[in-house]
Amino acid sequence: MLTIQIVLFDGFDLLDAIAPYEVFCAAAMHVENELSVELVTAEGARSVASGINGLRIEATGRLNPDRAGIILVPGASGDVTGDGPQSIPAILNRAMQTELTGLIRQALVQKDIIVATVCGGSMLLAMGGLLEGRPAVTNHLGMDLLGATGAIPVWARVVDDDNLVTGGGVTSGLDVALYLVERELGPQIAHAVEQLFEYERRGTVWRQTGMTPSTPMVSTSEESNIEVSPATSTLGIMPNDITQTSAFNGDWDATIATPLGNMEVKLSIAVGSDKIMGTAVQGEETIPFANPVFIDNKLSWSLRITKPMRLNLKFEVEVDGDRMTGIAKAGVLPSSKLTGNRVS
Repeated sequence: MLTIQIVLFDGFDLLDAIAPYEVFCAAAMHVENELSVELVTAEGARSVASGINGLRIEATGRLNPDRAGIILVPGASGDVTGDGPQSIPAILNRAMQTELTGLIRQALVQKDIIVATVCGGSMLLAMGGLLEGRPAVTNHLGMDLLGATGAIPVWARVVDDDNLVTGGGVTSGLDVALYLVERELGPQIAHAVEQLFEYERRGTVWRQTGMTPSTPMVSTSEESNIEVSPATSTLGIMPNDITQTSAFNGDWDATIATPLGNMEVKLSIAVGSDKIMGTAVQGEETIPFANPVFIDNKLSWSLRITKPMRLNLKFEVEVDGDRMTGIAKAGVLPSSKLTGNRVS
């Protein structure tokens, strides 16, 4: 029997979850006793508030990461702009902080489980560090951010990377589910469901097979290819620039006001005659600056962080005496304000 577990979490998008649920239930009508569908959470059976006016759906069990079949993760519904607690990144981060990330990580190493996502569901996995180096798609608004997590963004309706199948925008849940029905149960069952729904799938499913086009439709953002070593950048700094960049020398206590709360970071910056070196310490992590560059009295660099989520961040700061101000940015997320003070 093919078992489908559709994961719910507080703030999930209704259509992301219910459209695939209905597709799988329709398929079950054509394959007696060969397919079962269950709504689950990381915590177990409970009432789950969706992100659409708080409409509640009952989950009947706990996600089992060892059960053969398909696990489908929807995205979130919330504020598309802004950085408040009801913004989509904040909702996804709260879901990521539950046991869900660990359960999906466990499922991804099983040979007989397919993990599927719809819309921002791939971002939830990516923010937990589960998609690094893997082709995937998400809602078009989040493609840059997907790349910033280390995943490989592919502009396709559905992306099939073996045991990982991801879908794009909200309505792609229909396409993801119908594709999985065809892949696991055959084209005749998928066609029967399409006939019932009077719906035909959109687009070609992208797979990493066959001939490669001369211009691949794979979007690899600058952030997704950050080289973290070496931690220096030879700039050929002119004498006048040395005086200006030396203002950044020293140790700094910095605070980044992110949508997920304030992030405290200790920065150490050293400017030589031909290079800039820097590290950032957050918690127990020490991260070297990647590609530090001084332009127009501003110092910019990139960092690959793992907490509170895996992200590639780009920084741009300036100093006035012992005061540092600037921004940190990941993909299409709003820029986060950075402030800091020199401590030595």
